[in-house]
Amino acid sequence: MAKLSTTTRAALRENFPHLARDVKSFPVREGEESWTLHEVEELAAFLLEDKERLERELAVADQELSDLLRNSGDGAGDDQADYGSSALEREQELTLVNNMRDLLAQTSHAVDRIRKGTYATCEITGLPIGKARLQAFPRATLSVEAKAREERR
Repeated sequence: MAKLSTTTRAALRENFPHLARDVKSFPVREGEESWTLHEVEELAAFLLEDKERLERELAVADQELSDLLRNSGDGAGDDQADYGSSALEREQELTLVNNMRDLLAQTSHAVDRIRKGTYATCEITGLPIGKARLQAFPRATLSVEAKAREERR
């Protein structure tokens, strides 16, 4: 486990003032050890850093997409291949921006769940999500079983 910097610890205290209390109520699956403050601090720090990174990258990507859309009519030729290539580039950029927005929304939701003390609880079943699942994918909001049921539908 990595040691958290003083700056990171200050950010954690600011964003999650009740974390030391809340971590005790984060559920675990049968056979798992209880969450430790350090484990949740590491996940929370990762999510906060990732949120900041995604916000910066999204601002840049939004600007690039705006520029691309604004300049879509500009070009030397009226060749259909040029139009097709430009349309494909715009579509790829739009897909990238939308995926980034989705990831940012998931990250923000995970941060909010930690802040509210509801982290590690499945949003559908109310059962524990599982430490291993959250350590692999800290944005998870559903247990493995609930996610499998959702994907079958």
